[in-house]
Amino acid sequence: MTETALRDLAEDRATRLDEAGAFWTGKIAEDTANAKLTFKVAGQGTGPVATRVTAGKHEFSVDEPAGLAGEDTAASPVEYALGALASCQVVVYRLYAHQLGIRFDEISIDAEGDLDVQGLFGADRSVRPGFSAVRLSVNINGPETQERYEELRRTVDAHCPVLDLFANPTPVSAEVFKK
Repeated sequence: MTETALRDLAEDRATRLDEAGAFWTGKIAEDTANAKLTFKVAGQGTGPVATRVTAGKHEFSVDEPAGLAGEDTAASPVEYALGALASCQVVVYRLYAHQLGIRFDEISIDAEGDLDVQGLFGADRSVRPGFSAVRLSVNINGPETQERYEELRRTVDAHCPVLDLFANPTPVSAEVFKK
């Protein structure tokens, strides 16, 4: 990208962040109930273990590798979970960098998680079926000091909704309906 294109992209991002901040500040000031959002997705089983997910006007597929009975036609649920974490982190880094006046040119986040399938298959009841550990590698290129980027990381860690899902128990209820 040319320097002009990068500058235009940065200006567009700043404008979008300012507009979103102003919008939500106004909506919340109007009534704090406006801050409460509900997100919905629907999953329809396809193939041996695949799922077609609809999220608003978007659709995507989820599958498993052959070793977990899938056809490997799409990322697995746990890969999407890691992708949701990495992408939410990128968003929140951008939001708070803008708010705190912390500049960076580029950001990328790698996420990896350790999962022992003994928990999934019930082979060992002492092994949880989910991740036993998740690691994020946040790569920032920019003019600020390491201390400023650490300040940003602490702020992001305190406010990232998907990181909160990974780090804290969230009540989940399920009902089965026979059609």
